[in-house]
Amino acid sequence: MLWPMLAIALGFLGIAVLGTLAIRVFFEVRRLGRQVSETAGKINRAAEDLERAATDMARTGEALR
Repeated sequence: MLWPMLAIALGFLGIAVLGTLAIRVFFEVRRLGRQVSETAGKINRAAEDLERAATDMARTGEALR
């Protein structure tokens, strides 16, 4: 009777540990997703700034001709 009870207890503990790890992974993935989203926004803003600067430089170059 001891071994089946021990097997059930260890099985429950294993599932509890896996559940805890799954929750931690879930929250880390959400955090990583937010960081990726913020970084993509920064890259888009930098690209827009670069495009604006290139347009201004082209206008300045044409004005000097």
